[in-house]
Amino acid sequence: MQKEVDRFLQYLTVERNSSDYTIKSYREDLAHLASYLTGDTETDYDASRINTLDLRGYVSSLHDSGYAKTTIARRLASLRSFFRFGQREGWASSNPARPLRNPRKSRNLPHFLSTEQIGLLLEAPPGDGAGLRDRAILETMYSAGLRVSEVAGLNDADFDRPSGVLRIRGKGKRERLAPIGSFALRALDRWLQVRRLAGTQKTARQSVDTPIFVNKFGTRLTTRSIARMLEKYLKLTGLDLKTTPHTLRHSFATHLLDRGADIRSVQELLGHKSLVTTQIYTHVSTAKLKSVYEKAHPRAG
Repeated sequence: MQKEVDRFLQYLTVERNSSDYTIKSYREDLAHLASYLTGDTETDYDASRINTLDLRGYVSSLHDSGYAKTTIARRLASLRSFFRFGQREGWASSNPARPLRNPRKSRNLPHFLSTEQIGLLLEAPPGDGAGLRDRAILETMYSAGLRVSEVAGLNDADFDRPSGVLRIRGKGKRERLAPIGSFALRALDRWLQVRRLAGTQKTARQSVDTPIFVNKFGTRLTTRSIARMLEKYLKLTGLDLKTTPHTLRHSFATHLLDRGADIRSVQELLGHKSLVTTQIYTHVSTAKLKSVYEKAHPRAG
């Protein structure tokens, strides 16, 4: 097997112009397989004899040894490339690594705030001009489950006040309508009144494309400005500093599902193209239910 590995690494160097780091990774991955097949003896192993059953055993040993799923997936990718090269060179009649599936990636549950924490955050901005703007931003993001780029991109023409609906331009230029609640509506009304009274010349010259949320110069707020604003109120309230603008979107979806909203409706409200993306929030809700159950049920533990 060592001869085939050396030729493969030479191919990566000369024909593929792979980096030193890539070649080092392939060398280590293939050496680890060889060590498994020979049982750490000094004997070489015939690469042409390796079959899918051998590789299944190898992958199983990786799982048993506690290797991360990302590491196992990378080693499988190395094996597929190695045996694909073997087919090209003629010493492998097939690719025994091809039928093996990568381990399913575990998805981290999104961080979200409780309803009490959300209330604390939304009450944090002061009742002056900039504070009213900040309150309107936070209320709108939570009320409609908006991405930070979506709230920064809102224009006056996107706000249908009589219907209590925002027109959102989301990912992939997809548009959706987002209803907002009474708290967000009142916060927007107060902010827009302050903005009209401030009436900078730049804002006054604009019409349909007037941004709803502007800075002191009357120009559109950036996503970074909104993130810094949120960070300021997190420090003020003592809430978890790993909270980001996207946390409000996570909280929106989680709270809806906790209160019985169906997942298809939440998908539409979030503007997700695929239901799979929305399903992560069902796991959050299930985790919460399990936590409550384990704390409350006398025979849960």
